[in-house]
Amino acid sequence: MSVGKMSELKKGERGKIVSISSGSFRQRLLGMGLVTGSEVEMIGVAPLGDPIEVKIKGYNLTLRKNEAATITVEVM
Repeated sequence: MSVGKMSELKKGERGKIVSISSGSFRQRLLGMGLVTGSEVEMIGVAPLGDPIEVKIKGYNLTLRKNEAATITVEVM
């Protein structure tokens, strides 16, 4: 298994959140359920590459690419 940024996942790829960098939107991401150990699946990317859509805890979540780049995932 490899480790990378959530923003680098390919469509259909799954990952487990390893860490979230400290930043201005860290608390917002934690509040949306993006916590260490949660599994995410890349659903898709907008035509211009931003935003991205992931599935986490049974719901779909859309994030800006720069927000997803602060999340480190272990690719499964």
